Amino acid sequence: MKRFLALFFVIVLFACGSNSEPNMLVSGNIKGLKKGVLYFQKPMDTTLITIDSLEIKGDGNFAFEYNLESPEIFYLYLDKEDNNEVNDRIPFFGEPGNITINTTWKSFDSGPKVLGSKSQEKLEEYNDMISQFNIKELMLSQQASSLEIASDSIQLDSIQKLIAKNILSRYRYTLNFGLNNGDSFVTPYLMLKEAKEANPKYLDSVYGALTPEVLDSKYGKEFKEFLGK
Repeated sequence: MKRFLALFFVIVLFACGSNSEPNMLVSGNIKGLKKGVLYFQKPMDTTLITIDSLEIKGDGNFAFEYNLESPEIFYLYLDKEDNNEVNDRIPFFGEPGNITINTTWKSFDSGPKVLGSKSQEKLEEYNDMISQFNIKELMLSQQASSLEIASDSIQLDSIQKLIAKNILSRYRYTLNFGLNNGDSFVTPYLMLKEAKEANPKYLDSVYGALTPEVLDSKYGKEFKEFLGK
């Protein structure tokens, strides 16, 4: 049934976009993959739809073409038939041009190398810093759990304050990242994904820093709609 739905979406998308010449080529290699199905996907509303798929036999080489109006998030999903779709999906920021994605069958989503997308480079720069905030929050949460068991209310309150401070610092970093990268298509995407709960006046400041090209992009328009402008 899953394969049928995937093929159905492929037919619908190609029927709708058959008059458009592709301006993005996504290709690469999945080392160690001898047999499997690779899906090229993108978010639409609250679901992921399949743009194209490829049955791989013999080696892990793949290539997909697509026509896009502005940079946006896409996914490569490898059906390993292990009942764990989350760990078999690579997100990447697609944009016009040639994008190369190399990874391995064993660690498909944990260490892919994505080349050819400036937007992806900017997203990785952001994610590298955010991971430090996430690691700190995890460590503090673990400490809080042990103290809760020990019923040490004073230390527990202190750690909870540190967690709140870390969350605030993460929001500040995200907003500052947006203010300093108004020319990146990644910025409105991150504001919608990571900073929706931030103070509207700060989001307005980020919006005001966006370049005309970014404002006219997919996520720029969605950010404008979110702010009610």
